[in-house]
Parts: sequence; structure tokens; C-alpha cells
Amino acid sequence: MSAGGTTAPPWANASAQQSGNARPVQEEIDDPNSFLTKPYSTLDEPVRETIMRDVRSVAGKLRVVLLPLDRNTHFGYSGVSATDASDDIVTPGENQKQVIDKLKEWDLWGPLLVCLALSVILSFRAPVHQASAVFGAVFVAVWVGSAVVTVNAQLLGSTLSFFQSVCVLGYCVFPLTLAALLISLLQLTWFGVVWVDLIWVTVAFIWACRASAVFIGQVIPRERRFLAIYPVFFFYTFLGWLILLF
Repeated sequence: MSAGGTTAPPWANASAQQSGNARPVQEEIDDPNSFLTKPYSTLDEPVRETIMRDVRSVAGKLRVVLLPLDRNTHFGYSGVSATDASDDIVTPGENQKQVIDKLKEWDLWGPLLVCLALSVILSFRAPVHQASAVFGAVFVAVWVGSAVVTVNAQLLGSTLSFFQSVCVLGYCVFPLTLAALLISLLQLTWFGVVWVDLIWVTVAFIWACRASAVFIGQVIPRERRFLAIYPVFFFYTFLGWLILLF
């Protein structure tokens, strides 16, 4: 209040307001977990930080796809092919939990990059006059195949959303992409023969099916799991055939 008895406006004592607000700001800085209970916005963060966060997210999902096995169970198949059909309670291992938690945070950037990489690799290996057709065929096969397998899982009672399932199937193409890249690098060496190529594709096919089965086996009722998993087998078989064909 001023000497004349009038009340000072709110902006007259700005320094006091700033000092009063300094404590909550300092408390937020001192508490590294405060962001967990507050809305998170990426509008003010640098573009580089946003890109690197997405890159780390994609790399983390690719890592759990390449390492899906749980050594504490029977090669990680405990949640997929149990013998007791009456037991619907499945306790996934630590690696399975990691796969599930990572891939539930779906995105389409990773599957798009994996699909583009496979399409580009096979188009370079194809004859020049067929390169564009091969690129389009592989690109369409990945996305249409993922959509068909996803719709089948939805009809069988999957608890995944459409885009979560497409994300899982797209990331699990990564072992096949690595096989295609390895075959391309070795095609001018002594290892560039069809029997060795078949070995690489077989290993990648098993790995892709295994990574998909870990996830799909946890979200489909036990009595319907085989019906949900066998289309995945045909999907990756078709992609493996394309790799061997070109």
C-alpha cells in the first residue's frame, strides 16, 4: 500500500513476485521426476533433440527385435506354445517384457525405414529394367501383408490396436533386411552361392517369426494363437522368397 492509502497495482512489486516464484521453479529443477506428473510438450525443444529421441526409440525397438529370446524359459516360447491349453495365465520373462513394453509404444517411422531399406536393396540386385517394379512389389508386399495379418489378429480377438500390430510386424522384418544386405555384400565372393543365401534367409526368417511370436502370443487367447501366428509364417516366407528370387 502506498503512502496515500491506495493499493499498489500487481505489477508494481515485480521483484517480489519473481523471488516468490523462484522457489517453485527451483523445486522443479531439483526434482528430476517432476515431468512425470506434468504435461510434456516438444514444441519448445530443439529439432536436433526431437530427431535424436526418435532415433533412439527406433534403435531400441530394433534391438529388442534382434534379441527376443528369454534364456530363463524354453527358448522364449513359454508364452506362445504351452502344452496346457487350460492355463491362460502366462508370465512372460524379462526379455519378453522388454519386447512387449518397447513395441507397444508404436510408431511407423521404423517400419517405414526397414521397408524402404529392403526395397532399395532388392531393387539394386534386380535387373535394371525390373528395378522399379521390384521396389514397388516389395514395398506393397510389406505393408499389405502387415495389414492382412493385423486384420486376421483383430478378428481372432487381439488386444492390440491396428497400428501397434503393423508396427510389430514391420520392425520384425529387420532380420530379413539384414539378410538381404548380407547377401548383396557377399554375392561377388565365394559365399555368393544360392545354398549359402538360403542359410542366411532361413536364419533371418526364423528370427523374424520368433520376434513376432513373442509379442503376438501375449495378446491372443491361447486357443487361437496358432491361427494368429501361422499367417505371420506365410508373410515372412513370401518376403524370404523375394530375397532369394532377386
